[in-house]
Amino acid sequence: MCGRFALTLPNDAMAQLFKAAPANDLPPIANYNICPTTQIHVIYRDADQGNSQRRLVPMRWGFVPHWYKTPSDGPLLISARAETLAEKPAFREACRTRRCLIPADGFYEWFRPESGEKLPWYIQPAGEGPMVFAGVWQEWEQNGTRLASCAMVTTQSTGRMAEIHHRIPVILQPQDWGKWLGEKGHGAARLMQPAADDTLTFHRVDKAVNSNRATGPELIKEIDA
Repeated sequence: MCGRFALTLPNDAMAQLFKAAPANDLPPIANYNICPTTQIHVIYRDADQGNSQRRLVPMRWGFVPHWYKTPSDGPLLISARAETLAEKPAFREACRTRRCLIPADGFYEWFRPESGEKLPWYIQPAGEGPMVFAGVWQEWEQNGTRLASCAMVTTQSTGRMAEIHHRIPVILQPQDWGKWLGEKGHGAARLMQPAADDTLTFHRVDKAVNSNRATGPELIKEIDA
């Protein structure tokens, strides 16, 4: 379902690619081991007072529903299932009005053989350009404290990905970014499909990435499977 990912695209390049106004407090780049509860790069459409400007901002990876008394008041919601997105109380309003894009170079997933420990794989686009996950976001506020948070939307894996893990993030193609953000009318639900095998590449990486303290480009280096 993607519990870690990597991003190396510079902030100014992201702002240009997504035609988004960048915030001043974006997380450092590059990061080869982005973990839940940290601040990540998110693109959303600012519809406040009719403004349709895209914005590139930091958000906590771990969706915080409005009824949580603290950000850790309940389960850590780093992902939202596409199949139930419109029904779950935590996500149903966000899926209608607060959808976002989450850029990445690629993501890690762990496969467990019938016997033995979990083995990490790195999944990235087969072509050029970043990988862009579908997301939903929420602004939480309690006692004067405000926090913007998000979750990735996931769906059932197919093909090669299904051999590694049964869930995969919904990956959006450039022509679909505007529709997911609500800029091009209805139809976002039809985008929540698994990526085809020929759009992704897969390779084994070292178990060093198992540690959330691990850093550096060696984490995505291919090793013999």
